[in-house]
Amino acid sequence: MKDMITIHVEDLNGTVHTVEAPTDMGLSLMEAMKANELPVKAMCGGMAMCASCNIILQSDHELPEMGEDEEAMLDEAMVLDVPNSRLSCQIPVTENLDGLRVKLGYLTDPEA
Repeated sequence: MKDMITIHVEDLNGTVHTVEAPTDMGLSLMEAMKANELPVKAMCGGMAMCASCNIILQSDHELPEMGEDEEAMLDEAMVLDVPNSRLSCQIPVTENLDGLRVKLGYLTDPEA
């Protein structure tokens, strides 16, 4: 079992950041990105209530199935009409995500 995984995150400027994240702390992808000082606003703190932690999946990793709250929030956020949109707060960091590639979504704030 891997204790640390690597995730590649493209910011709104096109810069790719390598995030090292522990798999044994129960973190979400949003928390791992914030811990690595990436500009993820996450205004609701990870409750799937604001969509400001939106990411766009860019690799073929299989993510956990989207819950009703996440699906409803993405449906309400009109600017997120992207097929691979997910809320990073709803994706647990597990060893299955090693090598994951995502892009920060439209509602993330470069000044966060």
